[in-house]
Amino acid sequence: MNPNEEQYEYCPRCDANLTLQKGYSNTVPFWICRGCGEMLINPKVDAEDDIAWICDKCGAMLNVQDGFADNNGKWKCTCCGFENSIDEKNLYDTEEAYQADRLSPYKGLSDEEVLYISSFREEKGIEDRPDVLLVTDEDTGRKLIKKYLTVYDKSIYEYLRDNPVAHMPRIIYLAEGDNCLVVIEEYIEGKTVEKLVREEGLSGRQALKITRDICTVLDVLHSLPSPIIHRDIKPSNVIVTDEGEVYLLDMNAAKWYEPGKKDDTDYLGTMYYAAPEQIWYGLTAASAKSDVYAVGVLLNVMLTGAIPKLKQAPEPMWTVIEKCISLDAEDRYDVRELLDVLESISAEGEDDE
Repeated sequence: MNPNEEQYEYCPRCDANLTLQKGYSNTVPFWICRGCGEMLINPKVDAEDDIAWICDKCGAMLNVQDGFADNNGKWKCTCCGFENSIDEKNLYDTEEAYQADRLSPYKGLSDEEVLYISSFREEKGIEDRPDVLLVTDEDTGRKLIKKYLTVYDKSIYEYLRDNPVAHMPRIIYLAEGDNCLVVIEEYIEGKTVEKLVREEGLSGRQALKITRDICTVLDVLHSLPSPIIHRDIKPSNVIVTDEGEVYLLDMNAAKWYEPGKKDDTDYLGTMYYAAPEQIWYGLTAASAKSDVYAVGVLLNVMLTGAIPKLKQAPEPMWTVIEKCISLDAEDRYDVRELLDVLESISAEGEDDE
C-alpha cells in the first residue's frame, strides 16, 4: 500500500465511511456513527467490556477517567464535576434510545407519576404543537389539556392549582421531572381571539367586552398579597367560548411581582405585546402595568386587526389605548383604572362606533 495514500475507516454496522464524517478522529475514545447511530468504542480504550459510560452533562466518556468503577453506583465526572448515576438500567442499545430517554418529558418522574399521567389518552396536538396536547381522562371521559413546560415558575402553578381563578383553566395535576413541568389542566373549548380576528373580525362591542373580562381576571391576579404578573397577554392566549365567556390562558411566562426590583431575571413575552421593561428597554422590572400595556395592544388589534404602530383604533378608544401603551409604566393605567374607563365607555354606548 502506498504510505501516502489516505486510509479510511468504516462503521462495522452500516459500512459508512467514518473518516469523512465531520469531527471524526481515530483518537477519540468513542464515536457515534452519523450513518446508523451506532456507538463505536475506540479499540485503544482500556475498558473491561464494550459498554461506554457517558457523562450526562458534558458527554465525556467516564470509562477512561482515572479511578472509574462501574460498581459504586455513581461517579463524579473529572471533566465537569457532574455526579452521574451509574446503574445498569441507564444502559442503552443505541444512541437513539439514549437521546430519547435523555429528552423524555417523563425523565425524573416517579413510576406513580408516570402511571397517573399515562391514564390520560392523548388525542391530538393543539395548533400542531407537540408540547400542548388534548387528552381524555380514561376514567371519566373528560377532555383535558396536557402541557410540557420548559419555561415556568412552578410555585405559580401550585398556587393556581390550590386557588383557582375564575375564567382561567383549572390546574388539575402537576409533576416536575428533569426536563419539564407536566401540567394537566381544564380544556376550554372555543376560539382564540387570534382566530376570531383573522376569520370573523370583532365588533367594537365584542372587543370592549373581551377587554373588560380580561381586566377582571387580571384584577384578581394583581390584587393578591403577592401579585402575579401574566407577562404574555396576546390574541392566542385568550379564548372565547360559544357562550361568550372569556378565558385567559398560559401562565408559563408569569412571575410573582417583587416591589422595588429594578430588573427581571428572565426577559419573557411576545414581540409587540411585551412592554418595554419586559425586553430590557424599560426603567423597572415587569409589573402589573406591563400587563396593561399588552391589554392596550390587544384591544387595538381587536378593533383594527393591526398593532398600534401600523393602525390606530378610532376615538375614544385610541386615547385609552395610547395611555395603556405609554413607554413609561408610571404613565399607564392600573388595571382597575382601565376597567373603570372601559365600563364608562360601554355605558355611554361608544363601543359600537
